[in-house]
Amino acid sequence: MTVDKQIEVPISKNKLILMILGSIIFIALGFWLIIVRPPVLFFNKADSAPIDLIVGIAGILFFGLCFVYIAKKLADNNPGLIINSDGITDNSSGVSAGLIPWKDINEITKETIANQDFLVIKVKNPEEYINRQTGLIKRKAMEMNYKSFGSPINISSNGLKCNFNELYQIINNSLHSSNDE
Repeated sequence: MTVDKQIEVPISKNKLILMILGSIIFIALGFWLIIVRPPVLFFNKADSAPIDLIVGIAGILFFGLCFVYIAKKLADNNPGLIINSDGITDNSSGVSAGLIPWKDINEITKETIANQDFLVIKVKNPEEYINRQTGLIKRKAMEMNYKSFGSPINISSNGLKCNFNELYQIINNSLHSSNDE
């Protein structure tokens, strides 16, 4: 293994604060939809009220959950990623995989969904990573990732102190160094 030194990619508290503010705004919009029931949304008819109510509740639940996970991550002082001779230790999101040994990694691919770039870490034993998750929501999120992208492990630079291209270079170079052994 030629990954001689440990590389730590810290969590970006500034990015997380912006995400928290975004979550608060969308939670407030959800409440606004429920309470005000503005006539300008959807069909602009009285029969759109149930749709507005459903969208409002869904927004509050989804962005409330995002708020909780981001707040937990904001309080976390551990690095977002640790890359060393053992592999990649992922602590970058609410659905982090933990240690991913180099020997488990088959391939790293880039994906983009809704202008969000992320790395898909394709592993030999995806079910093992899904089964590691003790929380139902995290497990379901990993299962959805696996069905959608062929791997339960996705890493984004959104909460890290680096941009996406830096993240890709660091991980890809480290993977190739580990394969050279």
